Amino acid sequence: MKKKIYIAGAGGMLGEAFYRIFKNEYQIKCTDKDVNEKWLSFLDFRNFGLYKQDVEEFKPDYLFHLGAYTDLEFCELNLEDTYLTNTTSVENAVMIANQLNIPLLYISTAGIFDGKKDFYDDWDEPNPLGHYARSKYMGERYVRENAKRYIICRAGWMMGGGPDKDKKFINKLIKQLASGKRDLHIVNDKDGTPTFTVDFAKNVKLLIEKEYWGLYNLVCNGETSRIEVAQELVKILGLEHDVTFHEVNSSYFKDTYFAPRPTSERLINRKLELRNMNIMRDWKVALKEYIDDYYTSYLDGKITAIKELSTTL
Repeated sequence: MKKKIYIAGAGGMLGEAFYRIFKNEYQIKCTDKDVNEKWLSFLDFRNFGLYKQDVEEFKPDYLFHLGAYTDLEFCELNLEDTYLTNTTSVENAVMIANQLNIPLLYISTAGIFDGKKDFYDDWDEPNPLGHYARSKYMGERYVRENAKRYIICRAGWMMGGGPDKDKKFINKLIKQLASGKRDLHIVNDKDGTPTFTVDFAKNVKLLIEKEYWGLYNLVCNGETSRIEVAQELVKILGLEHDVTFHEVNSSYFKDTYFAPRPTSERLINRKLELRNMNIMRDWKVALKEYIDDYYTSYLDGKITAIKELSTTL
């Protein structure tokens, strides 16, 4: 008999990776309030009664609570919705998991730190700057203080899901490049650690199967910055001679990205290393695989067209 996993909030980029990694070895039920895949069913986990009923009927061995609002600007402007989705719903998950006596997986973020240090390990004390970070940290704290058995994984700059589900930095850049844009303004004052969703899901699977409960930083290996990630992406696409980078500081985008962000979101997988459980790859290797696996058909012909346009101008 396969063990059963209930995955709540599985409609985004992380849920896609968890479905991909867990579907063959486990019996899984994936839910979201945005039913955008045939393997998803509807559930708004902010409704405690319906959440509890749906999980209980499935009788899972594990509860994975993935979903959250991750648009920082939206969170700054919609506080009640943000805390209901990112914090109160996590309390729902803890109560359900405790009642069923099953482990809970919760996803936290590098954004809960204030950026005053260059690097943060698993034991550094968070100090969230904005409401997205605060709502996620309050969820993390509730799990740590109240769940019977849990795994909390702090992710970094997430990349995954491909053109339809990636709402983050990589997809935004690729869409600009695919549209023919060759001048890119990239901030040079933000450092972090990318996290490939597929690698993330694989490492979570390892932790779950070893029953190493607790809190873990879980990011790709290698320190980097926004500008370096952009440069590596352009290199992977073979456009390094066609694209011009304009380095700017964060104030350049202050009207669009007005939510507070830490200068450094670099995490160290120290606890994973101590347990000999770190299977996360270097971010450059992961980025190359992400592009190859998720964007080949999307970019087919577009990059060639960009290069041809560049040579004629």
